[in-house]
Amino acid sequence: MNLFQVYPLFNINPVKAEGSFLWDDKGQKYLDFYGGHAVISIGHNHPHYQNKLKSQLEKISFYSNSVQNDLQTELAKKLGELSGYENYSLFLCNSGAEANENALKLASFHNGKQKVIYFSGSFHGRTSAAVSVTDNPKIVAPVNFSERFIKCEWNNVAQLKQLFAENQGEISSIIIEGIQGVGGIVLPTEEMIQTLKNLCAENEVVLIMDEVQSGYVRSGKFFAHQEFDIQPDLITVAKGMGNGFPMGGVLISPIFKASNGLLGTTFGGNHLSCAAGIAVLEVIKNENLLENSEKMGAYIESEIQNFNHIKSIRRRGLMIGIELDQPCAEIRSNLLMKHHVFTGNSNDANVLRILPALNITEKEADIFIGALNSVLEN
Repeated sequence: MNLFQVYPLFNINPVKAEGSFLWDDKGQKYLDFYGGHAVISIGHNHPHYQNKLKSQLEKISFYSNSVQNDLQTELAKKLGELSGYENYSLFLCNSGAEANENALKLASFHNGKQKVIYFSGSFHGRTSAAVSVTDNPKIVAPVNFSERFIKCEWNNVAQLKQLFAENQGEISSIIIEGIQGVGGIVLPTEEMIQTLKNLCAENEVVLIMDEVQSGYVRSGKFFAHQEFDIQPDLITVAKGMGNGFPMGGVLISPIFKASNGLLGTTFGGNHLSCAAGIAVLEVIKNENLLENSEKMGAYIESEIQNFNHIKSIRRRGLMIGIELDQPCAEIRSNLLMKHHVFTGNSNDANVLRILPALNITEKEADIFIGALNSVLEN
């Protein structure tokens, strides 16, 4: 049997990782400034993370959600304390797409309405409802399409108000990324966020904040939306939550009432994933990664802002989009093949996406800065 080839692959086979570095099967060392789509939040094979998982493996790695699991309770408590959402509840699952599916479903259960507003440039996942609110027709199969999902242009307040007027009483939820990641590190305006907040409150619409990529300290705050004075009804998380272990979750406002069978998952919140999630939160707290995210993001921005071919830098914390005056594909390839630095792209062909581990140092940042300068000088 062969693999179902749906990914364009670099001819690189990583076999070892530590901190912000990878090694391939030929012994070549690489700087990881992309973290596998912002997944590696505390660095590869962090000692505390390793020890937590090893210890848990010696006890129990999995049982279903039909039994008590104190690790889930511990994870929820620590997440609430660090994020400032202690009065919310937590539903655990396996991925960002699954988190968004459950959030959209929970919103519709709550208010009995069907329609959902999403935004241009958005990416919320590849599963049923999640892909229906993703702005990429190439990955929306006919079975996923429905007129219940309504697209609004990003940061277009007038159109948002018009959509509410046209669909009065029918909108169940609005889903929006704290910062658009795949879209090219695109930031929402204060006006858009406040308008969303007010329209949702006035029309009994559930506000879902997708913090799958922008959450977990990535933006320099625990959640990107905390830059604004809002508390969404539902917050979805994944990626950096498990530092590579598949994990997702929904933070749920007290306005929602739980009932048996309302939501469910086979693997979500298993013992091993919870051990990974707890380790990540402990490292974030103990190593002050909230402060380091903003500090190192600002350092990188200040060092590269005058480089050739850079038009603008879109940044919050260590979520960085470098807009070039040309497509970034060749730049990204040269960084990888000539300087052995992993970076990311986006749906905007000119935007290079930078998502390093939250505990990077100036020494590691300088490797990237030097490589980028060398590539852009040519």
